[in-house]
Amino acid sequence: MQSALLLVPDLSLILIGWLLVRYTSFDRQFWSGVEKLAYYVLFPAMLFYATSRAAFDFSSTPAMLGLAVLTTGIGVILGYAGRWMFRPDPLDFASGLQTAFRFNGYIALAVAARVGGEQGVALMALIQGCVVPLVNVIAVWQLSRTSSVSVWRELLRNPLILATVLGTAANLLGLQMPEVLAMVLGRLGSASTALGLMAVGAGLQLTGASVPYGIVAWWTAVKLLAMPAFAYFAARYFPLTQLQLQIAVLFASLPTATNAYILAVRLGGNGVLVATVVSIMTLCAVITMPLWLALIM
Repeated sequence: MQSALLLVPDLSLILIGWLLVRYTSFDRQFWSGVEKLAYYVLFPAMLFYATSRAAFDFSSTPAMLGLAVLTTGIGVILGYAGRWMFRPDPLDFASGLQTAFRFNGYIALAVAARVGGEQGVALMALIQGCVVPLVNVIAVWQLSRTSSVSVWRELLRNPLILATVLGTAANLLGLQMPEVLAMVLGRLGSASTALGLMAVGAGLQLTGASVPYGIVAWWTAVKLLAMPAFAYFAARYFPLTQLQLQIAVLFASLPTATNAYILAVRLGGNGVLVATVVSIMTLCAVITMPLWLALIM
């Protein structure tokens, strides 16, 4: 019960976003702008602030990152297995595969802050900086046969990766930012959580379009059950601190990324299908994430 209550504030913000887009004048176009603001400005500020100030335990941090990468690899393999189990339409598979292993960065940082404060955010930021290039390469590669988008250009322009790399570099070099700058970044980071989570809620949509429910259920089970189960049981073989274990399992339990829909549309995929999968996973995570959190707290 305490674990569920820990997530209530963040889940409530998602619900508020869902209500606002449906019952007020703040339509989807408005929330699209909010999501861009959070993605390109607020969350990078939060990531840089957290990683530049964190006290990392570099004796065990590589183990946490290794577990996160290994868990993501399990998600990729199981996601691909759906092709032979359900034999979906090739375009549907290319579009939806990414939902089996990508993760929602807005929820990730909000939950990490709830569990571990600034240190938790910093650890989650390191995982993001390590895993985001991997999942983006796989997702873009799967869809790139119908597009001329450069995978490497997309990665080099990713603001979350850049902020994490720069913040970690500043930390390792022992650079101290001026107090005024630290306060500004802290304020921007504080705004990112609320706006990002409300944008997630505003983006939820369950359409009446034809959906291959078999493989959608499989991808949902992979992302919300198989990946966190693997991380939880494999963690005992890694030299992790308690907080690192918690962050690694929480990372594995996250629903898929909301911008999976944007990527599918940009690269000529089935955007309607991906939007539906994102919504289903986010709603199911309301039940599954508190259960995983209860196991690791």
